[in-house]
Amino acid sequence: MDKRGEGRIIPPVDRKKQVLEAATQSFSLFGYKATTMDQVAKIANVGKGTIYTFFDTKEQLFDEILLDVISEMKKIIEREVDHQKVFFDNLFRVLDSLLEFRSEHELLVKLSQEVRDFGTPQSQEAMTRVESVILNYLDKEVKHAILHQEIRECDSEIVSFLMFKMYIALTSEWNKIHEPLSKQQIQEHIRLFLEEGLAVQ
Repeated sequence: MDKRGEGRIIPPVDRKKQVLEAATQSFSLFGYKATTMDQVAKIANVGKGTIYTFFDTKEQLFDEILLDVISEMKKIIEREVDHQKVFFDNLFRVLDSLLEFRSEHELLVKLSQEVRDFGTPQSQEAMTRVESVILNYLDKEVKHAILHQEIRECDSEIVSFLMFKMYIALTSEWNKIHEPLSKQQIQEHIRLFLEEGLAVQ
């Protein structure tokens, strides 16, 4: 008789994690609107009642997944920001990392598509929350740069919005009708319009 397994404690299956992973897969494949609790249960290989042990509604389940995504984005910001470097260097490094994350994350790609094709309110709200993380970072950094006299006094909220929209326009919208710009070209044009206008002389 093989006694090698005697005394070994088998860890319990983390059902909540199993449900979250299955739900993330379903939302990423089918979007918010088309995902059902039945689908999630099937992917997770659990009974639907197991899902309701942890989450009362699909909205609650989706919200927890979105909070994890937002947490990942905040970690990217913490990793990339270095206040020993100048404001615009931080700006480009963080925006590059965040927008790359957004463009490669399967759930965010699907939600963006769902907003564009169907205008699903929950997907629109989710993408607005994701965008708010970026705008809040920019607002905080603009205020920090003003305080340390790296840039002149300005409305940080408006400037943050313009920075973000300009970056999106040059990395995404421009590509629809022109050859894609390199990162260096994008940075040069943003510096042309923003740095020379904002930098303390």
